[in-house]
Amino acid sequence: MDIQSLYTIFRQYPIVITDSRKVVKDSLFFALKGANFNGNLFARQALDNGAAYAVVDELYDQKDDRIILVDDVLLTLQNLSSYHRRILGIPILAITGSNGKTTTKELTAAVLSKKFNLRYTQGNLNNHIGVPLTLLSLDESTEFAVVEMGANHPGEIDFLCRIAQPDFGLITNVGKAHLEGFGSFEMVIQTKTEMYQYLAEKNGHLFINAGNKYLMEAAIDFHAKITYGNEEGVYLRGETLNSGPFLSVRAWFPSGILYINTKLIGNYNTENVLAAAAIGKYFGVDPLVIKEGLETYVPSNNRSQMIKTQSNQIIMDAYNANPSSMQASIHNFVSIDHPSKTLIIGDMLELGEYSPFEHQKIIDLVASSPICRTFVVGELFNQCNLPEKCTGFKQVADLAQYLTVNPITDNLILIKGSRGIGLERVLDVII
Repeated sequence: MDIQSLYTIFRQYPIVITDSRKVVKDSLFFALKGANFNGNLFARQALDNGAAYAVVDELYDQKDDRIILVDDVLLTLQNLSSYHRRILGIPILAITGSNGKTTTKELTAAVLSKKFNLRYTQGNLNNHIGVPLTLLSLDESTEFAVVEMGANHPGEIDFLCRIAQPDFGLITNVGKAHLEGFGSFEMVIQTKTEMYQYLAEKNGHLFINAGNKYLMEAAIDFHAKITYGNEEGVYLRGETLNSGPFLSVRAWFPSGILYINTKLIGNYNTENVLAAAAIGKYFGVDPLVIKEGLETYVPSNNRSQMIKTQSNQIIMDAYNANPSSMQASIHNFVSIDHPSKTLIIGDMLELGEYSPFEHQKIIDLVASSPICRTFVVGELFNQCNLPEKCTGFKQVADLAQYLTVNPITDNLILIKGSRGIGLERVLDVII
């Protein structure tokens, strides 16, 4: 079946499902395959559960005309989403970066939704499957879309751009994330800035942090730049007012200075706040409405959350970690004024051959800091040369057991690590 014919069916049944267990009535089931699953085997189940059609690339039931056979289900999903994007023709802003892209996306959505009927990436659906699903969730009522894009290998941002066809782009920053897949920091820069190359081809517009030398160098020949930061002459200038515990930012607008008091932890979030504010300003959102959107956003899902308990204050930032974000979090933690602080850090994953060096650098940073007590969790940190102030545990369960016997009280606690370590499981014994 060609894309035009499939699109006619999609317009009649616009709810796209890729998990047969989550099928709803009159949805369109795409039988994706992975390393450990084959959606084709569940096409019949999806139809029995109420799907209107099932799109497959392996035919196990030849008697049902509700089964649509294509050469490649994933490619068909991607092509259908691009076709739908072209038909709608609405403006799309793409956001990527090593750190802060999800927070920036959420802040931007909080601002733009004040003016537009907005759709944006939910959760972390930012890959070769998530981006098409986001595009297929748009409809005629959508006025603007914000699409998050993630990558852990060269070429992926270019690929996602050609699916989503953004008109505007933002790279939050470039850092030492997914080095195992990229191979080097230089390849991280090259991959993230694939967005610049795509937008240059399309005569698109770029929002850029003027304080990031790597991004400014990569965009030196890009003329349609909208800049933000604490530099003179930028489109939106702003600066950090304080970083403890909640971030306050001062931003200069033509109508005056705005003081934005966020519910975010860490001065490293200043650039994320300014990015969202610059985007709002560019698209004509009233400055006071921008302030309202930014101040009412509350982080969730273990991203820079402040959790207050009877015994402790906890900065929960264990959704993900890489050397850049880990250093920024620790520096910010050190800057917060509190008499008793405890640091709990977990391994940073997907660093490949750089892993031993980058983990030891973090330990050396901890050793030179005034933080008195640190717990490290994971095989990688425990292979480092740990100073006396650091206590190591191979597993989260071991740390949880220790803290049950030796509870932490009256402390400010930072919990930071890669999602795969599961540091959120220590919350139960310190709340």
